[in-house]
Amino acid sequence: MKTLKLILLPVFMLCVFVINAQQTPANKQTKDFAIIGATAHIGNGNVIEESLIIVKKGKIETVANLNVAKVNLNDMHVINANGKHVYPGFIIPNTTLGLVEIDAVKATDDDSELGLMNPHIRSLIAYNAESKIVESMRPNGVLIGQITPRGGRISGTSSIVQFDAWNWEDAAIKTNDGIHLTWPNSFTSGRWWLGEDPGLKPNKKYNDQVLEIANYFKESKAYNYGNKPTTNLPFEALHGIFTGTKTLYINVNDEKGITDAINLSKQHHIKNMVIVGGQEAYKVTRLLAQNNIPVLLQRVHSRPSHDDDDYDLPFKAAKILVDNNVLVALQVAAGGRMERMNSRNLPFYAGTTVANGLTKEEALKLITLNPAKILGINANYGSLTKGKSATLFISEGDALDMRTNIITHAFIDGRLLSLETHQTKLWKRYSEKYNN
Repeated sequence: MKTLKLILLPVFMLCVFVINAQQTPANKQTKDFAIIGATAHIGNGNVIEESLIIVKKGKIETVANLNVAKVNLNDMHVINANGKHVYPGFIIPNTTLGLVEIDAVKATDDDSELGLMNPHIRSLIAYNAESKIVESMRPNGVLIGQITPRGGRISGTSSIVQFDAWNWEDAAIKTNDGIHLTWPNSFTSGRWWLGEDPGLKPNKKYNDQVLEIANYFKESKAYNYGNKPTTNLPFEALHGIFTGTKTLYINVNDEKGITDAINLSKQHHIKNMVIVGGQEAYKVTRLLAQNNIPVLLQRVHSRPSHDDDDYDLPFKAAKILVDNNVLVALQVAAGGRMERMNSRNLPFYAGTTVANGLTKEEALKLITLNPAKILGINANYGSLTKGKSATLFISEGDALDMRTNIITHAFIDGRLLSLETHQTKLWKRYSEKYNN
C-alpha cells in the first residue's frame, strides 16, 4: 500500500500541474491572413473605416481602405470583421505582472530585493510566463508589458515582454530597457505608533536623501568612465543611462520632487528620463514639455491626493498634460492595491479620460503608440502600420468601453492567441449551472 501511494502521488501532482498550467503558447504564423471590413484604429490618431489589414510572416503588410486597395486575397485566410473594430495590442508600462502571483503567499512574491541601491537587479529573469494573472490580460487586449522591479531607492532594471510565451527568454521584446528610481518625498507623515504627530510635515532628511542619489550617480559615472580597477555590478548597470541606451524612470509625484529630479538628471547629462506617477505633473507642464520628458500617469481611477485638489483631477490629468504637449501614457501601479489584477482594466482607464476631455483616438494613444514611444519599442509596436509587428486584436465594439470590448481574435507577431483563461472557464462553468 505504501509503495502504491509513492507511485500515485507523483502521478497526481503531474495531473494537477497539467490541469492548472497555462495553455500552450500559440504557434508561429504559417499562412498569410487578411482582416477585412473592420474599423481600424491605427493608434496614431487615425481611423480607417472598412479596412483591409494583411499580415505576412508576423508583420503587417497592408493597412488600407478595403474599397481602394487592389489585392488578391485568394491564397489567404480571410477574417470577416464587418461591423467590428481592430486595435493595436495595448501596452502596460511599470507593472509587476509575472513577478507576484498571490500576495499572501510569499513564495510567489519576487518583485524586490534587499538593499537600497539595486540597479543591477534584472526583473526579467524572475518573470513567470505561466502566470494566470498574465493570462487574464489577453481577453481585454493587453498584450505587452514593461516588467518592473520594486523596493529600495533604486529598484533595478526592467524589461519589456509579450504576454504569450513559454518562458522569459521567449517573452522578451526588449531587455534591460531602463533603471527605476524612487525619489524621496519632500513631505512625510508622522508615525502615530511612535508618538509622532500624524499630520504631514516637511521631510527633514529630504536634502540628504537627494544628495545621496546625486553622489551615487557621480560615483557611478566616475567608475564607468575611469579605469575600473574592480568590477562593480551596480555601477556597471547604470552605464546605459549616461550613454542613452537605457532610460531612467523616476517615481515621483510632488511638484518639488519632479522639478528636483529633472534638475538632477540634467546635471548628470542623463539622456532619457521619464516621470512615473506624476500626480502634480500638471503643475510643471512647461518644464516637462521644454525638456521632452514623458509621464507615465498614475492610476486614473483614484481619489485626489490633497484636500485642495479638484475632485476630478485624476480623471482629467491626462487631458491637461496632452493639451500642454507632454507625451503621456497610462500605468496602473500605485503602490500595490490590486495593481496586477487591475492591469486588465487598462483600456477602461483610457476610456475614463474620454469622459473627461480627450477624444477616443487621443485616449487610445495613451495605451498604444505613446507607451511604445516611451519604452522605445515604437519601431515594431504601438500602431497598425506597415512593417510593424502584427500584434493586434479584433473587438466586437469600442475597446475602451467594458460593455462592448468583447474580443474575438488576438494576435502577437501574427500568432493567433487563445483567449481562454481560468476566469473564462469558471464563467462558462457557472453559466451552465444557472442556465440549467
